[in-house]
Amino acid sequence: MKNVSFLACSNAALPGMTVAAAMKRLSRCLLLSPLLFSAAAAAQPVNYPTRPIRMIVPFGPGGASDFVARIIAPKMTEALGQQIVIDNRSGAAGNVGVEVAAHGNPDGYTVLLGNVGTMTINPNVFPKFPVRPLRDFIGISIVSDVPGALAVHPSVPGTTTKEFIAYAKSRPGQLNYSSTGPSSAQRLAFEFFQSKAGIKLQHVPYKAGAGAATIALLGGEVSATMLTTASFLPFVKSGRLKVIAVVSPKRVPQLPDVPTMIESGFPELTLGSWQGVFVPAGTPQAVVTKLFATTIKVMADAEVVERYRLGGALVLTSKSPQDFAAFLRTQTDFWAKLVAQLGVGEK
Repeated sequence: MKNVSFLACSNAALPGMTVAAAMKRLSRCLLLSPLLFSAAAAAQPVNYPTRPIRMIVPFGPGGASDFVARIIAPKMTEALGQQIVIDNRSGAAGNVGVEVAAHGNPDGYTVLLGNVGTMTINPNVFPKFPVRPLRDFIGISIVSDVPGALAVHPSVPGTTTKEFIAYAKSRPGQLNYSSTGPSSAQRLAFEFFQSKAGIKLQHVPYKAGAGAATIALLGGEVSATMLTTASFLPFVKSGRLKVIAVVSPKRVPQLPDVPTMIESGFPELTLGSWQGVFVPAGTPQAVVTKLFATTIKVMADAEVVERYRLGGALVLTSKSPQDFAAFLRTQTDFWAKLVAQLGVGEK
């Protein structure tokens, strides 16, 4: 490529050529050279990474996003030869961390672990928020899906969804539930559940993520919550909370005796909480390609798969960044309709 470009320029003026013809040939050369050089540069092996990479997690420690990040970060460090440093940036339903990531340099050294809430629900709940994920990020690949679950404090009587609904109906307006914010997938799922069940609990959002919302349930600050199984599993065996249904198409192996919401009479509630890797828009294609290949390799690692399984998460990957982008558009449209239906978006 470089040789072609060099010859084209060196022969811009040939013997016997008029000045006008020579200038026209030179003009074409100058337009062509950057394109040829760029193509040649893109074909070269990318020298990346050469320093540590920051992985922004837009929620505090203890939740599903932090759980996923701390499993894949060491394996990505090993595969890339540079440290992946986790940076928990919680606040505003994940918007704080997303904005920090969007403003990072598009050089591959700022990576975001986004999820269903931050990347496809928030844009519909917070229409004035300056960051637009489909515009301001490049999706590398989806990496996991964590089934949701309906959990209650041990003081709440009963062990089934039917019993919980009856208890809530007997105490209208007296119970409350925690969430990770107004735009979280589980908050919307809980609101949908209430509308179908004919109950009404007070919503109490916790900015620090699933960890804080779970602690609120453990401490009795709230009566119920609908988060991810990864947030609940450590406390189920000890009896510190009760999981009465899982929000998943089928039962979760770690909670084999807990029915799905479908079995409990709510066939629409099958949504989990997916997680994915993103970089700021403008990141070089060579870096995107390398991060995609690395992500796919890490997610196929047997240790990663097993640790996910023990935590109640499933490994998922995209066929390509383009495939992930198509998935994001579909998810954004889906949640836009549900947010409008429930009327939970900001005006």
